[in-house]
Amino acid sequence: MNVDFTDSAARKIQSLIEEEANPNLLLRIYVTGGGCSGLQYGFTLDETSHPNDTLIQKTVDDDASKVVKVAVDAISLQYLTGAKVDYTEDLSGAQFIIHNPNAKTKCGCGSSFSVEEDD
Repeated sequence: MNVDFTDSAARKIQSLIEEEANPNLLLRIYVTGGGCSGLQYGFTLDETSHPNDTLIQKTVDDDASKVVKVAVDAISLQYLTGAKVDYTEDLSGAQFIIHNPNAKTKCGCGSSFSVEEDD
């Protein structure tokens, strides 16, 4: 699997889908230019996957009737391979966190990062 996500992230995705009352939704994770470190993570709910997407499925709390999907486009995948997506709630707020082994530097809030450029 190219990108993994925790049980906490799977439960949050399931919760978001239930709030929207649309079982066809999936979480799309993408990388765009921007942020204070050069690249930033983005998250959105989407109804469709595209041919160049990598789809990752996870069963929520070992309940086979609850399976959530995450889509990552091919360009973003090159930055996210080996990453783990988590969801946390603490004093600083509630958010998805990406633990990315490809990130060489990241900003304090963790929403942007940079990678080492090949020469």
